[in-house]
Amino acid sequence: MDSYYSASTPVAPSYKALKGDITVDVCIVGAGYTGLSSALHLAKRGYKVVILEAETVAFGASGRNGGHVGTGQRMEQQDIEKKFGRETALSLWNMGLEAVDTVRDLILENSIECDLKYGDVNFAHKPGYCKELEEEIEFFKNRYNFNDLEYIPRNRISEVIGSDVYYGAQWNKATLHLHPLKYALGLAKAAVDAGVTIYENSRVQSYSGTPVIVKTGHGQVTASELILACNGYIEDLEPKINGYIMPINNFVLATEPLSPEVAASIIPKDTSMADSRFVINYWKLSADNRLIFGGGENYRRGFPRDIKSFVQKYMLEVYPQLSNTQIDYGWGGTLAITLNRLPHFGRINGNIWHLQGYSGHGVPTATFAGKLVAEAISGKHERFDIMANLPTGKFPGGTLLRWPGMVAGMLYYAMRDRF
Repeated sequence: MDSYYSASTPVAPSYKALKGDITVDVCIVGAGYTGLSSALHLAKRGYKVVILEAETVAFGASGRNGGHVGTGQRMEQQDIEKKFGRETALSLWNMGLEAVDTVRDLILENSIECDLKYGDVNFAHKPGYCKELEEEIEFFKNRYNFNDLEYIPRNRISEVIGSDVYYGAQWNKATLHLHPLKYALGLAKAAVDAGVTIYENSRVQSYSGTPVIVKTGHGQVTASELILACNGYIEDLEPKINGYIMPINNFVLATEPLSPEVAASIIPKDTSMADSRFVINYWKLSADNRLIFGGGENYRRGFPRDIKSFVQKYMLEVYPQLSNTQIDYGWGGTLAITLNRLPHFGRINGNIWHLQGYSGHGVPTATFAGKLVAEAISGKHERFDIMANLPTGKFPGGTLLRWPGMVAGMLYYAMRDRF
C-alpha cells in the first residue's frame, strides 16, 4: 500500500539487521518518533544507544500520519485543570508548547527538509460549538497568557477555507505542519550522525534481567536501560502496558496536484486544518499542492478494501467542488489511544521505560517524549514523573474484550457527530 509520503520521499537508507551480541548503555525498541527522538537526545548526552526496529524506520504511524504539530495535549486544557489542578495543568501546557518548539528546533538544527509550514485552523461543525471556540480563546488568553488564537466567525470563514459547511473557526498561529515521513527519516539521520546504531528487520522476541538482555531472531543486546517505543505495535511484547492502549486504524488520501488557484481557494492561508467531530477530519496541502485529507477510522485488524473511496466521502462533505478530482493515493496506519487521551509514560523494574498512547497527537508529543526520557535516564526525573503520574486506566475487558467496547463507544460518538 503506497502512500503519498513514501512516493514523495527520496529512497531512504536501509539499515542492516542485528546479528550477534552487542552491549550498549540504552536499547530502544521501535524506530518511530519516540525511539528516534529518544536515541538522538541520549546520544547528545553521551550515551551509547542502539535502536531495534521490527520493520523499517518510520514503518508505523510516524511515516503515515497527517503531519500536524499542535499545541497542548490531546485532552482539553480546561478538563486537565479540573481533573489535575492548576499546577499540573500549567506544567502540561508549557510542555506542550515546548514540544512544538522541540520539533521545529530539531528540523532547523539538523537541516531536515520536511516541507515545514505554519498554522492550524480548527472548525466548528455545529453552531453550538462556536461559543466553545470563542470561550477557549479567552480562557487561554486569561489563564495562560497565550495570544496566538484568533476566532473566525461564519461571515469571515472564507478567509480560511473554501467551504461553507462550518459555522466558525479557531486559528492557532503557534502550530506547525510537515511531511511526517521526511521528518522521521531526518531524525534517523541526525541520530546516526550523533553515534546511534539502528537495526531494521530486527523484531524483539523477549527481554529479561538487570542489566536487560534483549533478544531478536539473530542476536541480542545487553543494556543498562531499555526504552519501549512501540506504541500501537507493542502487542504481547510487554503485557504490563498493553492493556492501557487501544490500537486503532486511521485513513488518509492524497489527491492529484491541484492548480495554484484551486489550492489557494480551498486553503487560503496554507494551514493545516481539522474539525470538531469526535472522529475528526483533518487535512492540509502538500508541497506540490495535493490535498492530504484524513477521515474515518476502524477498530479491527484489517483496512477497508478501497481506502480511497472510504476517505473520499468525508473529503467531499467538506469540499464538494472536488468531486471530479482524481485521488492518487490512499493509505492507512495504526495508532494507539488511551482512555483519557493523555499519553501513558512510566517505568517497569526501574530500568524499563515505556512511552505510548499519543491518541492522535503524536508528532509533537512523541518527539518530546524522547527528550523527557533522555532527561530522566540522565537523572532529572521531575518532568518525566509529571507525565508518568497522570492516572491512566486500563481498557475494560483487557486486551481481549477492549475491541467490542471501543466499537460501541465510537459508534455512539459517530452518531452524535451526525445529529
